[in-house]
Amino acid sequence: MEKLIFEYPATKLIPKGAFVGVVSSGDLEILLEPIDGFKAYVVVRTRFDGFRQVWKDILDKFFIENAISAKIEINDFGATPGMVNLRLLQALEVCNDDKAQ
Repeated sequence: MEKLIFEYPATKLIPKGAFVGVVSSGDLEILLEPIDGFKAYVVVRTRFDGFRQVWKDILDKFFIENAISAKIEINDFGATPGMVNLRLLQALEVCNDDKAQ
């Protein structure tokens, strides 16, 4: 198991937190919380060691397109990069949805 920590500059505040996904075979969960300031802090807990660069590439791309100010926890159980991106976008949609609770 590996724990990775990343930090990104941010330009956008989010109105509320979000929780998406479930940790089970081949999936992951994302907990996203708004924070004060213009930084994003990401903690990835993954069962696979040695994939720091892959995670960095995925997160770099996400934060170039969505520079949100947030604390993000990602718990991974073998999700593909495509699934990680999908869950990040899903969490962003939930936190910006006025109807979601």
